[in-house]
Amino acid sequence: MSNARGADRIGQVLGGRYRLLAPIGTGASATVYLADDVVLRRRVAVKVLHDALASDASFLKRFQAEARSAAALNHPHIMAVHDWGQGEVPYLVTELLDGGSLRAMLDAGNFLDLAQARHVGVDTARALDYAHRRGFVHRDIKPANLLFDDEGTLRIADFGLARALAEAAWTEPAGAILDVYSLGLVIIESVTGRLPFTADTTLGTLMARVDRDVPVPDELGALAPALRAAGVSNPANRPDAGEFATMLMAAGDLGSAAPLRLAGTVVLQPDQLDPREPTTIYVPEQIVLGTTGTVATGGPMFTDPTIASESLFEGQPPSRAVDRSEAAMVAASARSGSEPRRRVSAKVIAGVIALLVVLGAGAGFFLLRTPSHTLADYTSMTASAVRGELESKGFKVVEDGTYSESVAIDTVISQDPAAGTSLAEGKTVTLTVSLGPPPVPVPSNLPGKTIDQASAALVAAGLKLGVVTDAFDETVAKGIVLSLADGVAAQMPKGSAIGLVTSAGPKPRTIPDVVGKPIADVTAQLDALGLKVSRVDEYSDTVAENMVISTSPASGQNAAKGSTVTVTVSKGKKPVTIPASIVGKTIADASAQLTALGLTVSGVTGNPTKNVTGTTPAVGTQVKAGSAVALVTSP
Repeated sequence: MSNARGADRIGQVLGGRYRLLAPIGTGASATVYLADDVVLRRRVAVKVLHDALASDASFLKRFQAEARSAAALNHPHIMAVHDWGQGEVPYLVTELLDGGSLRAMLDAGNFLDLAQARHVGVDTARALDYAHRRGFVHRDIKPANLLFDDEGTLRIADFGLARALAEAAWTEPAGAILDVYSLGLVIIESVTGRLPFTADTTLGTLMARVDRDVPVPDELGALAPALRAAGVSNPANRPDAGEFATMLMAAGDLGSAAPLRLAGTVVLQPDQLDPREPTTIYVPEQIVLGTTGTVATGGPMFTDPTIASESLFEGQPPSRAVDRSEAAMVAASARSGSEPRRRVSAKVIAGVIALLVVLGAGAGFFLLRTPSHTLADYTSMTASAVRGELESKGFKVVEDGTYSESVAIDTVISQDPAAGTSLAEGKTVTLTVSLGPPPVPVPSNLPGKTIDQASAALVAAGLKLGVVTDAFDETVAKGIVLSLADGVAAQMPKGSAIGLVTSAGPKPRTIPDVVGKPIADVTAQLDALGLKVSRVDEYSDTVAENMVISTSPASGQNAAKGSTVTVTVSKGKKPVTIPASIVGKTIADASAQLTALGLTVSGVTGNPTKNVTGTTPAVGTQVKAGSAVALVTSP
């Protein structure tokens, strides 16, 4: 959308009821306007889609479905969706949050301390958990989508729009990180002002995160274990949103969170209407919505923040103005000493004015007074049920969690104002809600214990044994606890299942290929792997003497550290026995028989025409294959 197009929308009425007053935010998908709902006479925020999305039929179909679903989300930390429409341009109507965004706070240098960061993180995680359990994934958790009302209560914005954009693949690169991981990054940035893995492009940033756990800076202190768990590279190992909220709450005593330094919403100038990502709420100057009219540069004049600028009484004709010609006639009449033909006494005029004032005040009282409701006793009810009832009556709801040994989790412990109080719509009801039993210290002396011993220690601490995983260790015996599982904090909610890592013993050794190698070298190689050698010798027609013929286990198979490997070593070829059957044979026949046995004839002792009477070495002697044998004949 061009700058001119954004400015042209000022004063436009969408859907016959939403008058656009001033732009307060712009991003890659839409421009957000401060607007008057002229039917219910209240201020709202209207998000008007940019032309690129407004002309995408497939996106609009998804957007409409998501808008309906998002409007059904009823949670104190999710922005309320009032309405949507598609006339000249598609738009979404939400509650107006005057506190501005977390992005604006950080851009103004207002970083959070640990208590504030935990408060923001827990509220966001609980809202995400609520949405996740109803089939919604936001997919675009970032500081610009975390907004605050004027009392500092957090709302997650753009649930429907973020999901529709993601499914349309309009702005979301492949492999985008899911909510809990993104929330961990938001918390880190809100405290340190730095975002891990930042690259020159969005895709570059995402690629930098592949197969890498998020490095959590030391400034995060007690929040670090929860953030490390949220930032592991493998999504299957991350906590879900509800578990993440619990881990943040269990991060030690950080004290109460101080009020946030809210940035507020402001009017944008025409040169600030270029689409950009991420959506930014600018804060060059605060708009004052008070009892006297105030003009923000480039914007309209506002008086009461809840009343539109048009006439209070629709259909009542406006006061008639005295034009220049009528004023000239009165002046001429005064100069000539004549009087107007019709003159009304001052008393009559005063009486009419007084009557109009009284009527106007009475009408204003009945038109502008805010309905009130008497608060019931909400203690012992579930927080979700109470929240739904209060919000249906027009109240704002703030939850203040506290630990309780006696009250079940997510159950209201107390309320403020008390039951029986008559309270006007739009006011805030604070619910003190049970977080369940308080966190308990996780025993730190579990490493070195057996599983049974560790389980007993956890039960004694008010915890229980969780998932046990194995890891190889060269020095710790199999079955002995090595450490706590990732994500286990120093304190955990009472009754939590605590995961442990136990030793699986030394890593198995893979038998190398040693066939044909000298036995001395093979013995040294296996000894270096922590394996023992048992030597077996045997003859071989193919493997040279003192070379390895085979191993058991064979090459490529595994063997436990310290186990024995049987190594078969060649003694060379099997010995040959000089046969007695050559005696009495001719020299030629005896030579052929010895040659067939792998021996050689070195010569003849005696008359070579005579028959063989013996050999050297003697007949019956065992000799190595290839040995030389001399034939002996009778004198």
